[in-house]
Amino acid sequence: MPWGEFKDTAAERRLFQRRTLVVMALIMLMIGGLIARMYQLQIVEHDIYTTLSDKNRVQVQSVPPPRGLIYDRNHILLAENRPVFSVTLVPERVDGMDHTLSQLGDILDVSGEDLERFHRRLQEPRRPFQEIPLRYDLNEQEMARLAVHRHELPGVEVKAELVRFYPHSTLTSHSLGFVGRINRDELQRIDPVNYAGTNYIGKSGIERFYEELLHGTVGYQHVETNARGRTLRVLERENPVPGEDLQLHLDLRLQKRAYDLLDGRRGAIVAIEPATGGILALASVPGFDTNKFVTGISVKDYRELSESRDKPLFNRALRGQYPPGSTLKPMLAIAALDSGATDRDYTIWDPGYFQLNNSGRRYRDWKRAGHGWVDLMDAMAESCDVYFYEIAVKMGVDTIYSYLSRFGFGEDAALDVSGALSGLLPSRDWKRAMRSEPWYPGDSVNLGIGQGFMLATPLQLATATSLIANRGTWVEPRLLREIEGDTPVAQYLPDGGHEPLTLKNPDDWEFVVETMAEVMHGRRGTARRAGSDAPYRMAGKTGTAQVFSLAEDEEYDAEEIRERLRDHALFVGFAPVKNPKIAVAVIVENGGGGSSTAAPVARELFDAWLLEFPAENQKALIGKVEDKGPN
Repeated sequence: MPWGEFKDTAAERRLFQRRTLVVMALIMLMIGGLIARMYQLQIVEHDIYTTLSDKNRVQVQSVPPPRGLIYDRNHILLAENRPVFSVTLVPERVDGMDHTLSQLGDILDVSGEDLERFHRRLQEPRRPFQEIPLRYDLNEQEMARLAVHRHELPGVEVKAELVRFYPHSTLTSHSLGFVGRINRDELQRIDPVNYAGTNYIGKSGIERFYEELLHGTVGYQHVETNARGRTLRVLERENPVPGEDLQLHLDLRLQKRAYDLLDGRRGAIVAIEPATGGILALASVPGFDTNKFVTGISVKDYRELSESRDKPLFNRALRGQYPPGSTLKPMLAIAALDSGATDRDYTIWDPGYFQLNNSGRRYRDWKRAGHGWVDLMDAMAESCDVYFYEIAVKMGVDTIYSYLSRFGFGEDAALDVSGALSGLLPSRDWKRAMRSEPWYPGDSVNLGIGQGFMLATPLQLATATSLIANRGTWVEPRLLREIEGDTPVAQYLPDGGHEPLTLKNPDDWEFVVETMAEVMHGRRGTARRAGSDAPYRMAGKTGTAQVFSLAEDEEYDAEEIRERLRDHALFVGFAPVKNPKIAVAVIVENGGGGSSTAAPVARELFDAWLLEFPAENQKALIGKVEDKGPN
């Protein structure tokens, strides 16, 4: 039998056993590795993968706070929030931006301007996963059409948000200001955490000045989403803290009356409560619809506003800088009395002109024939220019500058109105710096009637008039009256820092006030028609500011001058004389004479505030008592 036919079964068994052990060892090693990996994933790294899982399923969304409301002094709503539905896109979740926009264009009415604004915002710096609005204020039909196609549009949402709305937008456009979309520059300076989810910020006026108060504190919510990023349910929520509600000194009734009295004429009216400094009315006409700016004004509408000859976007009350004309005379009278440049009995002869020397230029009085012999009382009542020419030269520019600066000219003295200009209070140093010329006596002559280089805003004129009404006590103008809740107003108002204007003889205040009362009630007062038949005494001063210069012997003829080159009509005053309740400054651009145009406007405001509105309040109070019935 051949050798090869014999088997070594023992050797084969040992080989099989060895191979089995090796395979078993490998299997056990692999099972051990799987168990170790499972332990690592399930136990050691449990928190890590839970977080990653939740990150795919759960998202943290910011919840913008409702913006604080704004009321007038009678709790009439001036700025509110209304819900608006808009279609937004999250670029990080959109599959093909151009295709998605094309689909939306087929579903909704998306204008070229909407697309242009969207692409512009798409290129601007923004927070990750921040929605970019495409269309605002969707109606029910548009929302229904979008809901049908919603599953085809990843990254597209219909978002409900509270948007600012101004019920009296034109009336309050220049006092409240408005909010608008956060732009690139604002995005760099705001707190990115507190403004997460917020699309709007105050752009001007009260909305901008009190942005910190009105905005509130952002909230957060954890939401469960599906694979397409759509919200399924809210898991946890931390509510936002709404912004503070503000009550202003502004009285909407007086604000509307100011607009009505200007009757579409270009101009401005500022009314202040002397005791508190509260701004009762701040009207600049024409105004504009601030609601157009909230979600983004169209190019057509903005061009129409910006290119209008009447400049509706220009805040004349705060930024209009005009020669104050004769409305400066009460302040100059205080300066002249206190500095000794004149006294109550000092009398001059007014031939109708003033000369620095016998051969010098003649500075004309508004009355060609002159006023004859006049003292300070007569000069104020009749607005005698020659008298004020003379005392201005006697005082000199240094004295005039010192006193007028203490009336608030040459600075923004208001506490909480943003954007106000400081006007121009000229001095020797200013002229040397700006014109490389010395100050001439003729410059003082012009300054004596509020002309020449001098410029003032209506707010400054109202502030200075309020100082006279308060007999030298400074109360800086302000709009904020109260913050609803326990927040103190003083915490958010800057320190005005103005010292009282103390005179050597305090009775000079009463004397100058009486000269202003003579303007309104005197037999020869320039505003006697406006002051006639009033059941109270008022103090005031009319003014006329030249728009262009006349030659030395040239006559002013309003009918032969184009409307926009006619004189500005001004008036400042307060009422009543004792314990004043209201001080006003009125300017009507190209309105002609202050006595014929501006003074009657002020009289209407005085009557409304002192007679009409208190009577309305009393009737309303009686009505409430009658509604309650007997106790």
